[in-house]
Amino acid sequence: MRSFLLKRLPSGLLVLVLASFLVFLILRLIPGDPATSLAGPDAGPEAVAAIRDRLGLDQPVLTQYGSWLGDLLTGNLGPSYAIGGQISDLIGNGLGATAQLTLGALLLVIVIAVPLGVLGATTRRRPVAAAVRAFTTTVLAVPPFVTGVLLVLLFAVTLGLLPAGGHESLLDQPDLAVQYLLLPAVCLALPSAAVLARYLQDGLERALAEDYVRTATALGVSRRRIVWQHALPNALPSAVTVLGLQIGQLIAGAVLVERIFAWPGLGQLIEQGVIRRDYPVVQDLLLLIVAVHVAVQLLTDLVYAWLDPRIRWE
Repeated sequence: MRSFLLKRLPSGLLVLVLASFLVFLILRLIPGDPATSLAGPDAGPEAVAAIRDRLGLDQPVLTQYGSWLGDLLTGNLGPSYAIGGQISDLIGNGLGATAQLTLGALLLVIVIAVPLGVLGATTRRRPVAAAVRAFTTTVLAVPPFVTGVLLVLLFAVTLGLLPAGGHESLLDQPDLAVQYLLLPAVCLALPSAAVLARYLQDGLERALAEDYVRTATALGVSRRRIVWQHALPNALPSAVTVLGLQIGQLIAGAVLVERIFAWPGLGQLIEQGVIRRDYPVVQDLLLLIVAVHVAVQLLTDLVYAWLDPRIRWE
């Protein structure tokens, strides 16, 4: 397993380097000048030039890129241009809330997808199978911002069961934190749960069509044992790969969901950085998201190799 991981690390590092350059370059291609935005509409050329010099924006792009990488490697993220404060403090304040939302949504993805996938693949009742497929299709078709509004209208406004927005730490007040977490986590989890349920259902259907299943059935092995001890383990590797991809979707979707439910995470920080043209904040956050994607994919490959030893042998 160690050699398998060592083979994957170089490609992950290469992705991070290429992503850092693309993020840095794309932000510089956006029309407008952040120095002018910071100086204000009434500032003269001297004031704008002074701000540009202080921020290093008058240096060549490659020089700015090298300085940024050097700061990242030393852990010195520096100050924010427009939002104010140290970038490390800003990211640290929002990271816990985003991690809480993402992990809660991931738990719901597994809790929703596994029963739906197994039920859709094993049920012999056509109405039940049709209901499962209709649910997953509907969830995939409706955008998260529409789902979020509907959840708020139903559970917060009409029924008054859950708060419409806000945040509380799980470490401070767990019961209240769960109430704040439930609606945004459900909104974030539903599309990924539908995708995972579809893939798990297809994998189970293929596994149940194999010869060993027919042989086990002929020998009198119970249907439940065939599904949980034989078919499901064979369908898990591909489902794990899909789950790894969906974790990336959860992180990206958290930006929108946090806006809907006033969740004080990294999504709101990215929004502020983009609106105020705060280059250091945006590029550090985007690279952090890419790094999390790479780490999740490496972990997914390890779990896949653990479930299927043939991957390690290859």
